[in-house]
Amino acid sequence: MTYWTDLQERSFLESDARARALGLVDEGSFTELAGPFDRVTSPHLELLGDAVAFDDGIVTGVGRIGKTPVFVISQEGRFIGGSVGEIGGAKMVNTIKLAIDFHDRLAADYPDLAEEEKPVVVISFETGGVRLHESNAGLLAHAEVMDQIQKARGKVPVIALIGSKVGAFGGMGFVAAATDAIVMSEFGRLGLTGPEVIEQEMGKEEFDSSDRALVFRTTGGRHKYIMGDANFLVGDSIRAFRTQLAKLAVLPVAEFEAMRRIGSPAKVEDRLRAVALAAEMQPQDATDMWAKAGNDAPATLTDLPLPDFLSSVKRLSV
Repeated sequence: MTYWTDLQERSFLESDARARALGLVDEGSFTELAGPFDRVTSPHLELLGDAVAFDDGIVTGVGRIGKTPVFVISQEGRFIGGSVGEIGGAKMVNTIKLAIDFHDRLAADYPDLAEEEKPVVVISFETGGVRLHESNAGLLAHAEVMDQIQKARGKVPVIALIGSKVGAFGGMGFVAAATDAIVMSEFGRLGLTGPEVIEQEMGKEEFDSSDRALVFRTTGGRHKYIMGDANFLVGDSIRAFRTQLAKLAVLPVAEFEAMRRIGSPAKVEDRLRAVALAAEMQPQDATDMWAKAGNDAPATLTDLPLPDFLSSVKRLSV
């Protein structure tokens, strides 16, 4: 058994950024860009006397799935919570930019290129958002990443994978929402403000971050799938994420428009209707929204095996 084959069966939740990056693309196809041997570290952390990482807590590179070139961005939550600073942000921005430039060259040289031969970008999110040590640079990086995602629109699909321990919060929650498609596992978490921050600012009576069931009912993959914030829900293995990514990689670029959450007047109207519904209902728990979606026994959805959940759950339509 090869290392790559072993990776396929690993828990996505428990895997580090490099294992995810290697396992998502075909065996032996991954080439890392600005990796540890290049020793591109954060200048800000060094000035503050803090430890640095030679890849700044993010793995970037390019591989392939079948005939599809795949530009990979994979965040490492074990380094300062996967937070985004100047270097990590620059690696994200330039990876997406490389994908766009590569697409443009391919389109110019090979106008009859098949859909499966066009590049995609995949971002494996594991981050709480901006790195406070270098906040201005981190905030700018968020804006630049979103700018590149908009430039990629209609050319290079940008696919978000969320299933790692930290989840995708803070400004990176916005970035995830701006991608073309979101794939989550039930252990993935997505939101703007993290549970610990809500409790810190608003009190335990507002949100008890130690209540694991509450946290996952509110920010976890099953809830996000029901609410339409995640397009696909998969099992907790690198193979499961890779399989869904491979299905998306061969789709015509135009098909991703329907998967997006933002980017058109119709999408804005969808979000406004959802906000109006929440204001009208004043839900006290996520299960209130699950019931509104048409699920007769919403409390039972959390304990269903994933295949049973996917085959029976009703998703919210506003």
